[in-house]
Parts: sequence; structure tokens; C-alpha cells
Amino acid sequence: MSEFASPYMLIVILASAVATYLTRIGGHLIIGRMKTIPPRLDAALNAVPAAVLTTLVAPAFYAGGLDVKVAMAAGLIAGLRFSAIPMLIIGWCVVMAMRHFSG
Repeated sequence: MSEFASPYMLIVILASAVATYLTRIGGHLIIGRMKTIPPRLDAALNAVPAAVLTTLVAPAFYAGGLDVKVAMAAGLIAGLRFSAIPMLIIGWCVVMAMRHFSG
């Protein structure tokens, strides 16, 4: 039997799904009961997207090769001018071109 189809793996997947659901619905229930959101909580919630982006980008930047670093730099520059979809397309095109021409 494949390790991905083992009963242990299915239990891990289901437990992860339940934990994810509970954290999401728990946050909604707690904040939904508040009449106003305190300024510190509002500031913390506003910082979440930057923190998530950092946790996704930093490992790829440090573990990736030159092609990934150049593509991320191109995506950053494109992101200053364009919206998300053109930025992703430009970054993807740069990394694919570098991989194609560098062998």
C-alpha cells in the first residue's frame, strides 16, 4: 500500500482539516461577538498578510537558485506597477526563460 493511502495519512489529513476549520470558525465567532475591534487587534490583523507572504517567499528565495531569485526580483518590480495576475505572469515567464536558456 502506498504511504499516501495509509490509514495514518488519512487520519493526519482529516485532523488537519478539522484543526484548520476550527481555527477559522473560532476566530470568526470571537470577533463576531465584539462590538468594536480594539486598535491593537486591528493592527495585528492588518499585519497578517505581510507575515503570510514572508513565510511563503523567504524559503523559496533562500532555497531557490539564481533563476528563482531573478524571477522574484522581476515579480517585485512588476508588482510595483501592475496588479497580481500580471506580476505572477511576468515572474513565471522570467523563471521559465532562465531555465530554458540556462539548460
